Amino acid sequence: MPGPDDLQAIWLTLRLALSTTLVLLLIATPLAWWLSRRDDAKRRLIGTLVTLPLVLPPTVLGFYLLVAMGPQGWLGQFTSAMGWGLLSFSFGGLLLGSVVYSLPFAVMPLQRAFEAIGPRPMEVAATLRQPPWRAFLRVALPLARPGLVSAAVLSFAHTVGEFGVVLMIGGNIPGRTQVISTQIFGHVEALDYARAHWLAGGMLVFSFLTLLALGLLQRRGGGWLR
Repeated sequence: MPGPDDLQAIWLTLRLALSTTLVLLLIATPLAWWLSRRDDAKRRLIGTLVTLPLVLPPTVLGFYLLVAMGPQGWLGQFTSAMGWGLLSFSFGGLLLGSVVYSLPFAVMPLQRAFEAIGPRPMEVAATLRQPPWRAFLRVALPLARPGLVSAAVLSFAHTVGEFGVVLMIGGNIPGRTQVISTQIFGHVEALDYARAHWLAGGMLVFSFLTLLALGLLQRRGGGWLR
């Protein structure tokens, strides 16, 4: 049976995943739209940077983020100067790391959805004298809704399963930075396999349901995997 620290880790994980998903949708939506409308060297450079976390080892990404957040890092110096303190080993640091690490899982399905729309709907909106921002909100976003849902589901699920990045940036501090993945690691280190099985089994069920939901979206023609 789960203990109070397990439930605390679950709550922190859900809070982190939800916060990351909301931030990612705000960042990834305009970024994906920009990437879908361009075909030049700048787009290829930005697109490569966005997808870099897909191939970069999480510990490498976490290490460089930790250095940047430290007292000698540019980000740490900035947050200290603003009176926010250091982000390392804090929920804010976990949130920043999660946003960077899960960015491609939000951008890619949205970009595919925007590209599938094509230029015609926006051209029609322009002939009706709709300003670009209104056409984007009233035409492009509704048409890309399946991609938006896929981006939200993937971002949430990917954040729930993070380990390397959160361990590097936040460590495993109970009630502060201890999430499900690091809690499982702690149980295994302590040879408490019963509690590790309980959390790992929950993650297995969650992962299966996530893939099932994405498969249903794909059948409806809104997925980005085809």
